[in-house]
Amino acid sequence: MIRILLFLAVVFALGLGFAWLADRPGEMVVTFSGYQYQVSLMVAAVAVVAVVAAVMIVWWLLKSLWNSPYTISRYFRVRRRDRGYQALSTGMIAAGAGDGALARKKTKEAAKLIRSDQEPLIHLLKAQASLLEGDHEGAREKFETMLDDPEMRLLGLRGLYLEAERLGDRNAARHYAGRAAVMAPQLAWAAESTLEDLTGRGDWDGALKLVDAQKSTRQIERDAANRRRAVLLTAKAQSLIDSDPNAAKTAALEANRLRPDFAPAAVVAAKLLFRQNDVRKGAKILEAAWKAEPHPEIAEIYTHARPGDAVLDRLNRAKKLQEMKKNHAESSLAVARAALDAQDFSTARKEAEAAIRMDRREGAYLLLADIEEAETGDQGKVRQLLSKAVRAPRDPAWVADGVVSERWAPVSPITGKLDAFEWRAPMERLGQLIDSDEDAPDVAVPTIAAPIKPAKENVIELNPAGSAERPATATASESGEDDVTPVTATDAEAVEPAEELARLPDDPGVDPDDEDQKSPRKFRLF
Repeated sequence: MIRILLFLAVVFALGLGFAWLADRPGEMVVTFSGYQYQVSLMVAAVAVVAVVAAVMIVWWLLKSLWNSPYTISRYFRVRRRDRGYQALSTGMIAAGAGDGALARKKTKEAAKLIRSDQEPLIHLLKAQASLLEGDHEGAREKFETMLDDPEMRLLGLRGLYLEAERLGDRNAARHYAGRAAVMAPQLAWAAESTLEDLTGRGDWDGALKLVDAQKSTRQIERDAANRRRAVLLTAKAQSLIDSDPNAAKTAALEANRLRPDFAPAAVVAAKLLFRQNDVRKGAKILEAAWKAEPHPEIAEIYTHARPGDAVLDRLNRAKKLQEMKKNHAESSLAVARAALDAQDFSTARKEAEAAIRMDRREGAYLLLADIEEAETGDQGKVRQLLSKAVRAPRDPAWVADGVVSERWAPVSPITGKLDAFEWRAPMERLGQLIDSDEDAPDVAVPTIAAPIKPAKENVIELNPAGSAERPATATASESGEDDVTPVTATDAEAVEPAEELARLPDDPGVDPDDEDQKSPRKFRLF
């Protein structure tokens, strides 16, 4: 477009010049070798322009003739290169589609038409073709050859990394990923593998530097980077809590600043502050974490902030936590545990039962069993509560890749993934295995009709002394309808020792609350 505009501008300038000369007549005289030539200005201008044009045309012809061999060779070279790139493109498509034979054919064709040092993608196509044909050794050789080319080095490291992962050689895979991460920290696969390697070796400072590099290259979002930094700083604080308390305190406080709702960071920071007698600051950290999400470890550390406190002081601190997070199972359980230590059984029982109503789970029943044993020592009720605990859902725990741990860990022991542990109920028993009596709806149990003429001598009378129920039985017998009196817990006292049903050793006994809800037609063993 610019050339067209320049051409039009030149033509327009020439037109103006010739028009200007035509409006101003004149003559030009040239004397040469004794001859005198006289022409008009218009003719002279036309002659000059014609001479210049002729010179330019002659120069173009001479230049074209001189460069014609190079021009012809370049034409065939471009044509050959285009055919090579077409073969390379077809081969890459065939490799992506899984057609190994076509990929190998196009690889050879592209290698003949294009030099491999001019087009590095030929190495990649060769490696892909080898992988499709099952020649993994040849593919590894191609990837190792790529390491000598700066443009292909990352691609070669990626191929060697995948081959090492396929063979299960995690050390080699992490070695190649580490080299790639040094060259290009923005590569997700290299950074993640290197991060797992650093955390597996406990190199928390190196892992923190890598996370900072990921954040600077915008590979991960700001919130994700802060979460990872908080996890790594918490792990660093845990590892230095005995050897270097000051460095551990600095790391724990920074982790808590990044994620105030992260319970492990709050617990570690509070522990270190309590060791240095800074109870006020440690309590504030735990209170902030408790408000975000109650956790039993927070309650345990908070109530035992001062080792010399009396049991009533710990109970008051637990009640303070409950005020911060009302109507929550963890709050009620924290108060119940502190009340049990203080021998305040009524408060402990009330809070434990409140926790069961809010979140019926194993730990609440076990705590209620401890309260029952400490207050009354009724082993029947204790066994009944223990049986309910077995049937109840499990308490939340730290879970990662199927591993259940009582304590938080920064990495998964199975896969080595960072921040894999989650605080949740284990998957093994999320629901109730066997419904308990008080949770089951009151459904009428169908009775089995007695035979028309049963053998009356086989009926066992449980009240031989002649109670108020005997006339009713006799009346029913006289009317021709035989009925079997259900055996209940109240009738069990009248049974002779020889006729009493044998109980299992782990018989939990009878809940007095359940006894009133029994149907008179239902037979129960417990």
